[in-house]
Amino acid sequence: MPNNQFKKGELYSFITGKASTAIARRLQKKFNIAGLNITIEQWSVLYHLWKEHGLSQQQLCHATFRDKPSITRLVDNLEKLNLVKRVASDSDRRINLIYLTKQGQKLEEETIRLADQTLNEALQGVPNAKIDICKEVLQIVYDNLK
Repeated sequence: MPNNQFKKGELYSFITGKASTAIARRLQKKFNIAGLNITIEQWSVLYHLWKEHGLSQQQLCHATFRDKPSITRLVDNLEKLNLVKRVASDSDRRINLIYLTKQGQKLEEETIRLADQTLNEALQGVPNAKIDICKEVLQIVYDNLK
């Protein structure tokens, strides 16, 4: 039995990221004001490299939900900014592993602080119980579609 409780057009704009887009715009604005020369998309790649060094481009595709051409472009641009470097894998020379440079590592603290600040602003006035429900519902939606 269908469980669509949304009005026509309401579900599509909500699920496709109205809130997510607003958060990303606010965070990008904070990066710009702070003089950080990176995009939200580049930051998402850096974020995963801060969690685990030396990921392959394919692993970054899975982690960021992007396709291979997008990751290639993002890594190319991050390399031009001297934030990451590609290193051929010892076990398979066809695979490039992506490592942070010292300059890329230095961005972690400030960008995470700005991201936390942005999320705190976005969630201001939302009770923890509702945040938990939202996370649970969105996880179910994701699991249903993966």
